[in-house]
Amino acid sequence: MIAAQDRKLALWNIGVAYIAFLIGTLCGLLQVFIRNDALQLPSWLDYYQILTAHGVLLALIFTTYFIFGFFITGMSKSLGSFGPKVRLYSWLGFWVTTLGTIMATVMIVSGEASVLYTFYAPLKASGWYYVGLALFVVGTWISSFALVGHYLVWRKKHKGQLSPLFAFMTITTIILWIIACLGVVATVLFQYIPWAFGWVDTINVELSRSLFWYFGHPLVYFWLLPAYMAWYVIVPKLISTKVFSDSLARLSFVLFILFSIPVGFHHQLTEPGISNFWKFLQVVLTFMVIIPSLMTAFSMFATFEISGRKKGAKGLFGWFTKLPWKDVRFTSIFVAMAFFIPGGAGGIINASFQLNEIVHNTLWIVGHFHITVGTPVAMTFMGLTFWLIPYLTGRKFSKAMQKLGFVQIITWTIGMLLMSTSQHILGLLGAPRRTAYSNYNNHPSALEWFDGILTNHVTMAIGGSILFLSAMILIYIVVMSLFLSPKAVRAEDFVEFPMAESDVQNTPKFLENWWIWIGIAFVLIIIAYAIPLTGMIHHAPPGSEGFKTW
Repeated sequence: MIAAQDRKLALWNIGVAYIAFLIGTLCGLLQVFIRNDALQLPSWLDYYQILTAHGVLLALIFTTYFIFGFFITGMSKSLGSFGPKVRLYSWLGFWVTTLGTIMATVMIVSGEASVLYTFYAPLKASGWYYVGLALFVVGTWISSFALVGHYLVWRKKHKGQLSPLFAFMTITTIILWIIACLGVVATVLFQYIPWAFGWVDTINVELSRSLFWYFGHPLVYFWLLPAYMAWYVIVPKLISTKVFSDSLARLSFVLFILFSIPVGFHHQLTEPGISNFWKFLQVVLTFMVIIPSLMTAFSMFATFEISGRKKGAKGLFGWFTKLPWKDVRFTSIFVAMAFFIPGGAGGIINASFQLNEIVHNTLWIVGHFHITVGTPVAMTFMGLTFWLIPYLTGRKFSKAMQKLGFVQIITWTIGMLLMSTSQHILGLLGAPRRTAYSNYNNHPSALEWFDGILTNHVTMAIGGSILFLSAMILIYIVVMSLFLSPKAVRAEDFVEFPMAESDVQNTPKFLENWWIWIGIAFVLIIIAYAIPLTGMIHHAPPGSEGFKTW
């Protein structure tokens, strides 16, 4: 068990994460009923308020706080307890992040920031909303540097040694996060805040969007890499084997640093202010990030087969029957991995020049987002939750709770299949995203969105309702694990942190030479962004005043 002070820090992060999860999923439930014209909001509440709250609370707040709770626990477990300075700065980072979260949430709830998760200009929120976003990012940086400091202390004490795999992957994710945030910090500090407070009259819309997507796409990998950490480090322990290849795991994470950042233009393929050459270059780099994803898939299935063969599996797929399906910690993560297969295929479509023309700004994108982040990432976090909170609180995770956990992941799977499948098909039929209910004056194309089984907003609402039910079951499990389940007394009742062994004997030490990879990452970023961003600044149009459409 890790030190009590480290447990408290991790639990506070996870607690805030699940408060955001509760409110965010409620907002999601309201959305699917509004899009189906089955619910009318009161006059004081607007659809775009709840859409903004849903995106910000789930995609940004829930994920970030949970990730840092997971990192704090794993770093304390793998490298030893935090020192006083690391703990102090971790708390400082937590409170600065929380202050920013509260400010941004208050602005959304008060109707002053219905600018959606992407907060595209020229939609203009209150200046305090952007201040809240800036504080949120700065707070995460403080927490990140605290974890980096803990890592450096360990490296000084263990000169010449490779760090534990969990610590290596944590630092990789933090490096990616800090570099990626440079774009959103630049646009918020130097564009949005002066513009929102009236210090300047206009904003360069193209530059603001490009800086956002410099951050927006690697943000996806900030969510995914902690899930990959669980797949590489936690899953092998759950199935009683070692990490398949330490060097492969480390190399795959290094490649994510290199290829997940200079790719933002593939979100802007329909925008005319960027030349085709720079779009093409970043699309190529986008496809490069498929390589570490395929490496991860290979490593995972190799791990499954090795474990199954050790348990006596025969035949080509005999290992499948030897996996611990009765362990909800494993099954939830396996289902998350399975969902990532169609999610990854959809990502290739989104990043392709011609195919993107069909799905851009339709409900297809919403379905893709939910089948990649809402399932592989979220379900992995759920699988971690089942043991992480009991590990931190010292409470039992009983058989009854395990059965309830299976109910939760089954309902989440069914709900997500119904909702995301209908969203994908509706997108192919042209149904737009980011809109409340409309039949577009009974246009024949719009009427198609309300017919059929899967091509139906009703199906989407049914799936969303099942997802909300699943979310409430998860909240019940979280509350029980935090406060109400009996304390573990016997040794067999204590929940452990399942961290697999990783053989570093044949791992090249240059993989942990961070200056090499950070340097290459910045070279790729400069190649991909320096000329087009310079052009956006030097040849900027007059700019746009702010608009408030709600």
